[in-house]
Amino acid sequence: MSFKDLKKQSTLGSLTSKLVKEVEKMNNGGGGGDDRLWKPEVDKTGNGYAVLRFLPAPEGEDIPWAKVYSHAFQGPGGWYIENSLTTTGGKDPVSEHNRELWNSGNESDKDVVRKQKRKLSYYANIYVVKDPTNPQNEGGVFLYKFGKKIFDKVMESMQPEFEDETPINPFDFWQGANFKLKIVKKDGYWNYDKSEFDKVSPVLDDDDALEALWKKQYSLAAVTAPDQFKSYDDLKKRLDYVLGNKQPARRAFDEEVAEEDNSRGSYAPDFNARKEPVAAAPVASASSDEDDALSYFQKLAEE
Repeated sequence: MSFKDLKKQSTLGSLTSKLVKEVEKMNNGGGGGDDRLWKPEVDKTGNGYAVLRFLPAPEGEDIPWAKVYSHAFQGPGGWYIENSLTTTGGKDPVSEHNRELWNSGNESDKDVVRKQKRKLSYYANIYVVKDPTNPQNEGGVFLYKFGKKIFDKVMESMQPEFEDETPINPFDFWQGANFKLKIVKKDGYWNYDKSEFDKVSPVLDDDDALEALWKKQYSLAAVTAPDQFKSYDDLKKRLDYVLGNKQPARRAFDEEVAEEDNSRGSYAPDFNARKEPVAAAPVASASSDEDDALSYFQKLAEE
């Protein structure tokens, strides 16, 4: 920035506005984390808006989304926030514990199970068409983590309920449609009911540009790779502690899908890099992430 530009910004007050926005972003938890994940932001009234385009399956893969089951609940020993081994068809200590409680026949045990049940999250590659809060994201490829409500809208676009509605493949480069994400805060949670798909249109008009976009997508198979899950024994140790026994393994907290599912979010996996190398943004240290999570949990405990 030149001295002339600096003076111009001072006159317009744009630099002050930019700094205030950065502080608000930090206070809202926007700093740090995985820069490959796109997350929506809302204003002070709890409303948010963005236009996204779901992208096809990455090169070498067949399905344009991945799904992850997780558990997120609080016990006497703290919070249990872990991905579930049932995601990949394995046995999971929480699921086994819940099954025992459910089969006990006690209604109070069933209430506990309902609080500890699995949460479902989806991951997909997206192209950000419009992001008013963070316009620097526009034109970028990201991973987007979302819950069942948005996934239901995706499925409804492919299998419409009424005969006068034309089915579309929202993941198609040429015959798909932009997704207008509309967030309204209702009863303290993010509500997505007003979100909708736009009319059919290509992502971009140039096939060479589309191919370049496709090659920038992230692997979705990496989301459910074995190294993204803790072992059964490690999860059992954590569960024992949360239920009142042993030493905890502190866990960072993911609030994005929590807003959508009226629940606490799952642990975000450490995805592989893009197929084309890109410069990675600095990632916050584990300790700072854990401190933020603990502060959030402390706030919950005090309410």
